[in-house]
Amino acid sequence: MKETEPLSGVDAAWLRMDDPTNLMVITSVLVLEDPVEVAAIRDLVRERLLGFTRFRQRVREVGGSPHWEIDPHFDLRHHVRRAALPGEKDRVELQERVSELMATPLDPAKPLWDFEVVENYRSGSAIIIRIHHCIADGIALVHVLLSLTDEHFDASRFPNTEEDDSRLPHLLRAPVRAVRNTVHAGERLLTESIASVLRPRHALHRAKQGMSLGAALSKFALLPEDSAPLLQGDLRVRKQAAWSNPIGLPAVKRVGRPVDAKVNDVLLGAVAGALRHYFQTHDVDTEGVSVRALIPVNLRSQEQAFELGNRFGLVYLDLPIHQRRRLERVLTVKRQMDEIKGSSEAVAALGILEALGYAPLPLEDRAVRLFSSKASAVMTNVPGPRRKLHIDGHRIEYIMPWVPRAGNIGLGVSIFSYAGTVRVGIASDAGLVPDPETILHGFRNEFDGLVDDLSDDASSSPPSMEGADGARGSAPP
Repeated sequence: MKETEPLSGVDAAWLRMDDPTNLMVITSVLVLEDPVEVAAIRDLVRERLLGFTRFRQRVREVGGSPHWEIDPHFDLRHHVRRAALPGEKDRVELQERVSELMATPLDPAKPLWDFEVVENYRSGSAIIIRIHHCIADGIALVHVLLSLTDEHFDASRFPNTEEDDSRLPHLLRAPVRAVRNTVHAGERLLTESIASVLRPRHALHRAKQGMSLGAALSKFALLPEDSAPLLQGDLRVRKQAAWSNPIGLPAVKRVGRPVDAKVNDVLLGAVAGALRHYFQTHDVDTEGVSVRALIPVNLRSQEQAFELGNRFGLVYLDLPIHQRRRLERVLTVKRQMDEIKGSSEAVAALGILEALGYAPLPLEDRAVRLFSSKASAVMTNVPGPRRKLHIDGHRIEYIMPWVPRAGNIGLGVSIFSYAGTVRVGIASDAGLVPDPETILHGFRNEFDGLVDDLSDDASSSPPSMEGADGARGSAPP
């Protein structure tokens, strides 16, 4: 194995985007239904994660550019730690701890990831996982997390890491075989997510035939700056994290069926309604207002689905919070998403990120500030497995990831599906959006309203937002 390996341009770009007020770290929470000890998670990480070379590598500057190298002082105890929550040890306390970690940089002298194991959370446990965006994007990291589960782990997929590091490239080739052999056909990742709105080969072909990087750059640069009230301003270090109770995925599909809206159309339409509710709660007039969001679009072919690194582009989506009717908000989102499917802008954006990774840091910083000024939020939808999984025999109740926000963007909305349900997570700058639960409350009401408006089976009572007791419309605790 080579002593050092340069980061790709895209991965270097995400590494260099780190800022004290916006860390480029993907944060996730796994909630387990029964207790687990930190020692057991360390053993599991040693067995199931460290076979991926990238998780034993740190970043070091070589000749003025970042390179991966094996950390000669690697100590798993620095990366998998015990944590204790104060007070009731309930969701409020867990959200507070996640918020603190979102504002805490990873140690740059060590591999850029860590796990915090909350051994006593409710009647079970919780694991807070942080992985720097330069290691991988959300789609790849889903498969990394799946490699930790009992259903997907296969000890034979890793060679002897002490004797033959040369056989451990950063591609997740072995998990491809493991997942193909073990995943039930009904557990395939959802194809209606934003991560799949483009057919990568077709998009790449269109990019070669049509829009050049220069043309894309000009189009992005000519977009006016987003001026959404409440979401613009100087950022602080402090962050706020929150997440919703689950929505039944079949209910989301039923809502969209009468108007041929996909899962993402419905959910992003509901997010638009949630932001409208948020603005109105704070006495801000929504007339004529849209919130422009950056949407990550997966550009991996099926063969690349298990590679680490970043392979996605970005597109802009205007959330029509000025529209008064829920149905119109969904249909407006649907029209825009249909246009995105036929464009090559996401591919062009990936090329721009690749180029920025090799550009002088001041130029990259100016470019990031320019592009982030065109949006007030980042919104992503990462598909998860369709049935419940286990870690070391402990069933995973739910998973919630949060998307990082580059530049001066202060709001992130993450949608994650797992075991037939969908949850929405909010990560926000504490100065701009100090009360993300208000957005989640608006999302709950918006979705319940869509159920009433768009269900194609009005005679039934379709499931809506479920609280801990499964009661319809109960607010998140």
